[in-house]
Amino acid sequence: MLRTPREYQFGNAADLHIIDQYRLAPNDELTFRVFTNEGEILIDPVAPLAGQQFLQQTVTYIIEHDGKVKLPVLGYIQLASKTIREAETMLEQEFARYYHNPFVQVRVINNRVIVFTGGRGGTSNVIYLENPNTTLIEALARAGGISDGKASRIKLIRKGEGSEPKVYLINLADITGVNTGNIVVQANDIIYVEPRPRVALLVLENITPYISILTAALLVYSLFR
Repeated sequence: MLRTPREYQFGNAADLHIIDQYRLAPNDELTFRVFTNEGEILIDPVAPLAGQQFLQQTVTYIIEHDGKVKLPVLGYIQLASKTIREAETMLEQEFARYYHNPFVQVRVINNRVIVFTGGRGGTSNVIYLENPNTTLIEALARAGGISDGKASRIKLIRKGEGSEPKVYLINLADITGVNTGNIVVQANDIIYVEPRPRVALLVLENITPYISILTAALLVYSLFR
């Protein structure tokens, strides 16, 4: 699974210390809250009596397939491909038409990474990034650690600027890999720990049916001698 060619050129793991800001995408689930910098009570122009209570509720909004999200007061707003900071700035400008000096907080609540820990039987976990600064080591720990996999061959697969993902090979087999293990994972990263090959077990699994047939044949032969 997720094999790379023998001569594959992996990305430079040192580049992972440069934290790219996550950009909003379709199917992201958002929560947002609106305040004013001076703390004035917010009055919703659509529902004046319920504005303050309504806008401070924790409600989930989903970015649709076209990159737009439907928000109260504003209607449909294009947010896909924007960073969290860019989205907050844009919404503050939009809400400024209705509120004095608004302050907006946006949070993505369904950011996640997929971790394959290298165990037999297809062990995998989906880890939700409750902490935006979750590290690679923390994600592996939350997935149950490295289960019978190669700590020296951990692949971090991350969406690149184009259609092709970038693959980074990370070695956590010794203490020198701690710095790389402390990189911050991003939403939709795939972490794949290569499993250890079990040659003896594979050989045994392949020859067991033949041994069973041979044993049965010998048993039949002994009975009819």
